[in-house]
Amino acid sequence: MLWTVILALLLLLLLQTQLSVCLRELRSGGSSSPAYSSSSSSSSSTYNATQQRLPGVIIIGVRKGGTRALLEMLNLHPNVEVAKAEVHYFNVEEHYCRGLAWYRAQMPFTLPGQLTVEKTPGYFAAPQVPLRVWDMNPAVRLLLIVRDPAERLVSDYTQVLHNRLTRHKPYQPLDELLIHKGHIDPGYKALQRSLYHQHLARWLEVFPREQFHVVDGDALIRDPFPELRKAERFLDLPPRISPSNFYYNTTKGFYCLLSAGHDKCLDESKGRPHAPLSTKAFKKLCRYLRKPNKLFFEMVGRSFSWC
Repeated sequence: MLWTVILALLLLLLLQTQLSVCLRELRSGGSSSPAYSSSSSSSSSTYNATQQRLPGVIIIGVRKGGTRALLEMLNLHPNVEVAKAEVHYFNVEEHYCRGLAWYRAQMPFTLPGQLTVEKTPGYFAAPQVPLRVWDMNPAVRLLLIVRDPAERLVSDYTQVLHNRLTRHKPYQPLDELLIHKGHIDPGYKALQRSLYHQHLARWLEVFPREQFHVVDGDALIRDPFPELRKAERFLDLPPRISPSNFYYNTTKGFYCLLSAGHDKCLDESKGRPHAPLSTKAFKKLCRYLRKPNKLFFEMVGRSFSWC
């Protein structure tokens, strides 16, 4: 009888020991699982926060107006990330047919609260673009940088001339392209791109004026900071760009950028000497542009010191 009691007690003690071990392992497993889950969730959250987003801001033009300079200067701001290349999504059918997923894939990775900026100067003069941009985002903010349209035309021609000469292809002198039978040729494409009022009118049929900010491209070259401060305000960005971010490069003849001890200048195509245009032809061009310029001034509610 006594041995039976002792044996029962030993068995009970063994079962209690095994139960304690099981409970300890269960608690240990339960505590490690939430810790792992929390770490995994945190990692996933960080990964998901940085992603490619559709642009909230687009620099739509004008061609040879200073769009690259404006993009690089805006990129000085810590809350701005920019698409490095011109995407030509809305104005090239082959790209547009690929859809918004393809467009988003061309954008930089950003954090929540950062602005994604894309620039394609070809958008401004392309008739199909405004409505396509609206379909993408009716609230998108639009930056338009303009310069003297006569100077812009000469710069436009200079770039085309350089590209053709690089490929060993001939090109007509600017006087011959611009003047036909003693008069300005309205069919010259570079001239059409300088008729800012015509292109802006199409955009204003789709977007309200409040979603546009016009940057003075000539002023941006002379003194970048005031124009950048205006752009910051328009984009609701805290003021982070300062005059110390710019220095005048006497060799290149224009301002370069300075950030975190590193400087950056635009490539040598910027500031390239203009191709020749006779004084007579240039004066005709200025006279031709007076009325279009006046219409543009009325549309944007400000004037510029153009020829």
